[in-house]
Order: sequence, then C-alpha cells, then structure tokens
Amino acid sequence: MRTPGRPASPRNPRPPQANPGIGGQDVAPLFLVVEGMDGAGKSTQIERLAAWLTEAGAEPVVTREPGATPIGAKIRDILLDPSHAEMDPRTEALLYAADRAQHAAKVIGPALAAGRVVISDRYVDSSLLWATRDLLPDLVILLDVSPELARGRAGTTDRIEQEAAAFHAQVSEAYRELARRYPDRFAMVDAEAAPEVVEREIRRRVEERFVARPAGSAR
Repeated sequence: MRTPGRPASPRNPRPPQANPGIGGQDVAPLFLVVEGMDGAGKSTQIERLAAWLTEAGAEPVVTREPGATPIGAKIRDILLDPSHAEMDPRTEALLYAADRAQHAAKVIGPALAAGRVVISDRYVDSSLLWATRDLLPDLVILLDVSPELARGRAGTTDRIEQEAAAFHAQVSEAYRELARRYPDRFAMVDAEAAPEVVEREIRRRVEERFVARPAGSAR
C-alpha cells in the first residue's frame, strides 16, 4: 500500500540517516503512536522518545493528528474551533477520516516506505481502516491519566477541551477498552507518574516489543 518517496513530515523532513537501531538492532521501518487525553503529557514524552531514538541512530519522523498536512491543518482548525459547538457527530467523524486519509497517504506511508521510524501524536485505530488503507501502528503507547487530572493540565481552550466532564470520562474509558481489546498492539503507561518515570517505562515497552523482534519481521 505504500509508494516509495521521501518522507514528508512538517517536523522532520530530512532524509533517513544511518540506522543502527535500538540496542544495536535495526527496528525500522517502525510505526509508533502515542495516545492519551489532552493533558496526559503526550508532547513531552514524544519529544523524549524522539531524542532517545535519534541518539540510537534511528532518527524518527514525528507527526501528529489532526493537522500534519496542509489539508489536515485546515481540517484541524475546523475541528477545534470553539464556535463549532453545534457540529454533528457524523460531520466530525468524516472530518477526522479525511485528515487521517491524507496523513497516511502523504506522511506516514512514504516515511515507512523510506525505512523510517514514525512517531505520531494520535492516530486512528480500528474504526477507520478504510481511510488509512489498513495502515495500523506497530505499537500504541497509551498514556493513561484520570480525566480530572488531564483537564486540569490541559485547560479548556478548544471545542473538544470545553466538552462536559462526562464526555472526557467516556473518552478515557474508550482508550482503556481499546487497550484491553488489543493488548498485542497497546502498551498502557501510567501518565500520572513523574515525567522521568513515564519516559523510562515508554523506553522499556519499546525495547520489550522490538529489540527482541525476530529478524525479518519488520514491515
């Protein structure tokens, strides 16, 4: 499903470097996703994970959803605009699907085809495979945090963050249900711990899943 080409990431457009990998083992191409509620610490942990991988010689393409492409950026503005509180759920779902299709086609797919490690801040799981051409992550790192703490950290600046407490509780439980349903692809990490503790646990989970991966099992 991937077409060869240079990775096109808004944060890291450089071509791939020498890639000795993690623990001396080449893990690329590798697709990692960091999920969790706003306020769970995704940005901090993605930055630290990317620095660790770069030091290991596997400099990643870091991207996000929604908004990683020029088209996606316009969709993101629509989705997060507080003045769009009346948005129908079906409209919202289709906008996310459009963003994800463009993201997979223009950023993730080309990066993986070029042998890169990709880290995405959020990504579709099983619900919209048709929009992503069956491109699923190798590992989803779920930063688990209580809705109350997440809201306290994130504030209420955009349309989604301004939703009622019951909505955020449902989102939190939906994440946990995905982790229970797909344990082979999800690694749930306690994001209420100190950032350094979370960082170490994420590294451990990545090493656990991929350093011991049999040769030839990469994408």
